[in-house]
Amino acid sequence: MTLTIDFQEYVQRRKAGAAGERGEGYAYEGDRKVLRALRRLRPVELAVGQVVTLSKNFLKSDLLGSSVKVGPQQFVRLHRIGNHCAETLGVPPPTLYVLPDIARVNAATYGTDEDSFIMVTAAAVDALSDQELAFVIGHECGHIQNNHAVFLTLLTVLQQGLGQLLSVMFAPLLLPLTLALQGWSRAAEITCDRAGLLCCQDLQVAQRSFVKLAVGSRRLCEEINMDSYLDQGRQGREGVGRMAELRHSHPYLPKRVEALQVFADSALYRGAVGLDGGYDRDELEKRTADVIKVL
Repeated sequence: MTLTIDFQEYVQRRKAGAAGERGEGYAYEGDRKVLRALRRLRPVELAVGQVVTLSKNFLKSDLLGSSVKVGPQQFVRLHRIGNHCAETLGVPPPTLYVLPDIARVNAATYGTDEDSFIMVTAAAVDALSDQELAFVIGHECGHIQNNHAVFLTLLTVLQQGLGQLLSVMFAPLLLPLTLALQGWSRAAEITCDRAGLLCCQDLQVAQRSFVKLAVGSRRLCEEINMDSYLDQGRQGREGVGRMAELRHSHPYLPKRVEALQVFADSALYRGAVGLDGGYDRDELEKRTADVIKVL
């Protein structure tokens, strides 16, 4: 079956609040499948209920005091890019904060389905062009659109200080829950890379963004040979050491570059940007799964 979509029609359906359109147009099937399973697990429900709302309120209060909130009169460039991404994906404009972090090129999304927010480091704003920021912020908007924020918040809590508190409450479940969330998160990143590409609509821009995330430097990025970088990633898939990725919440960056190339060659993406051809949805998901698998 070949999947074709009218992306503008899809955006209009999202704006109208059509049922079932929470990312259904582009989300990676591996993400959707695991997310549905997680929502049915009682331990996850308990952990979310106990921790996420409190953590979200703490994070938001801390951000208001320690970072700068983006708005129409403040960091207008980021405000415009955020609105562009929201309009492209058909979601409400995101709440953006700039963190005073000049060491890491990074961004993240936290909160709940009803109240989520995006954090972008100052290093990312300095290192990335407008198009590259559209990819990064579009990626984070993908988390919001696909209802990822609550589980991303929970995973962060489990991996950081409050995980010790949870270990008392859910000791036998903590490790399997963390591993399950990390596995889901790796799939969720693929969904959101797709959202980022839909927002910037330039594969080379997206690849440069990945490389800047990898090296943290605009200058060094210009010296990267993409073929060598991808080959480096393929070498890392050999041997037992590859299993270390199971404890990561993101796929290794070379895998994400490859998976996004697969998406760019699909009928789903090509149709969204007004091009013909490309392989169908089933082939897209099969090729993507082959790229990002760990075992």
